[in-house]
Amino acid sequence: MRIFYASDTTPNPVFQSNLWRNNLYLPLVDLGHEVVEFDYDLRPTFSNLDPAYSKNFIESNRPIVSKELLAQIKKAHYKKPIDLFFSYFYDSCVLPETIDEIRSMGIKTVNWYCNGSYQLHMVSEISPHYDFCLVPEKFRLKDYLALGANPIYSQEAANPAIYKPYDLPAEFDVAFVGQAYGDRPAYIKYLLDAGIDIRVWGYGWQNYTEGFAKFSKPSVWRRYRDIARRLLTIEGQKRAISKLTQDVKNSSKLTAMETNISLPQRVVGEVLSDIDMIRMYSRSKINLGFSSCGNTHASEDRILQIRLRDFEVPMSGGFYMVEYMEELEEFFLIDREIVCYRNAEELADKIKFYLANDRAREQIRLAGYQRCIKDHTWHKRFKNAFKVMGLE
Repeated sequence: MRIFYASDTTPNPVFQSNLWRNNLYLPLVDLGHEVVEFDYDLRPTFSNLDPAYSKNFIESNRPIVSKELLAQIKKAHYKKPIDLFFSYFYDSCVLPETIDEIRSMGIKTVNWYCNGSYQLHMVSEISPHYDFCLVPEKFRLKDYLALGANPIYSQEAANPAIYKPYDLPAEFDVAFVGQAYGDRPAYIKYLLDAGIDIRVWGYGWQNYTEGFAKFSKPSVWRRYRDIARRLLTIEGQKRAISKLTQDVKNSSKLTAMETNISLPQRVVGEVLSDIDMIRMYSRSKINLGFSSCGNTHASEDRILQIRLRDFEVPMSGGFYMVEYMEELEEFFLIDREIVCYRNAEELADKIKFYLANDRAREQIRLAGYQRCIKDHTWHKRFKNAFKVMGLE
């Protein structure tokens, strides 16, 4: 199959990562498809996805991206027919009529999107214009249908060519790699108070270290100053300052539990590269995961979702513990391939148990790895989705 592929390399342009290239583009190539990649720098587009902060940029940029996308697809299609247009796009990336025009050329269209659990509004305009939408949030399928879209349930996965075990000593008892937000800092503080030696790596954790005011104006300014420098444009700096102002206003809404959290500097590490993150899974006896979305834990409508991490860690040979949600049972044997917890107390108890029982931990670690290799590769997800789409 000949596929035209369009996406930025990462869902978060602040980070230097090839996450989506590793997990979407490379598996399509591995499957033997002829993949033509959109030759365009999408970083500025993905740095300005939210119309609440970037309305003017989006209004001027979206037609430009759409025009170039259409030109490249027409050229590639004329040279040799394109069978499928595969994208990871938000409303802010492309005009709906552009998708319509691609479909009018006899090309099937599909959009992959994995933030629908709490940001479905950011693809509500374009989704009905695609032939198919690949949706990992099972509970959102009815919402896509309500939009007039055609969703296919397709859970996230991992690429075994990228996510793999490394022969490294287990230096850390418990580790978490990821951003600091939501209920995560409270969980980490609870574990530390319970005498568990846990380490964290990722964006935002420095804001919770001792002596560092989490939402002081200087700390927020440093965050968006760095983002603005990466954008390297005056317009980008204006947008960053606008975002800064809004965050300072919103900071007063944080719960007391979150603002009072203080972590020892020794447990906090920097943002890891893709390869260092994967290697960390082998360097840790227990790898921690969270299922809560954003700050929904502080509301009456708490949202849980399966994440990339739920497949990346066991695929990388790591022992994995994550908050329980029923959907996980469709992909793993709970407490046999991965371990789940339902609250902080149970998490602490299970961590202590598995740190003291190397054999049980090793059996689960190996079983999780084997399950992911067998069932949870992107290659298998795409083959199943393409079959449903009538493309294989």
